[in-house]
Amino acid sequence: MSKYLFTADFEINASKKMLYPYLYSASGLAQWMADDVMIDEDKVFNFIWDDEDHKAKLVSHRTNNYVKFEFVPETDEDEEDPAFFELRLEMNELTQSVFLKVSDYSDMDDTEELYDLWSGLVDNLKETVGG
Repeated sequence: MSKYLFTADFEINASKKMLYPYLYSASGLAQWMADDVMIDEDKVFNFIWDDEDHKAKLVSHRTNNYVKFEFVPETDEDEEDPAFFELRLEMNELTQSVFLKVSDYSDMDDTEELYDLWSGLVDNLKETVGG
């Protein structure tokens, strides 16, 4: 089964510096993205949604700019083409607005459903940071 790349931009009224800890740390992510997020001794993040574990590694990041999590492969196919999500903070220089650019590479191919899912998560983040 092939994977699909979903991308969307969401405006958030908060600074990149204020938002970044909510994207990078387990405690920050747990406040808006998942039911809970924990990190084990190997620095593998465990995202818990609906009592299911989803393990991911932070494969790249740049402070106050972006994070990229790659899900730990469960099958040989996943090993060759791992699912990931990337959260990137972008500034519109003209308006000074901050946008969260979401890239979600997964088996899910329903664009509308993915947009609703991420829109709801970003609304949680906005509520959390007051943006």
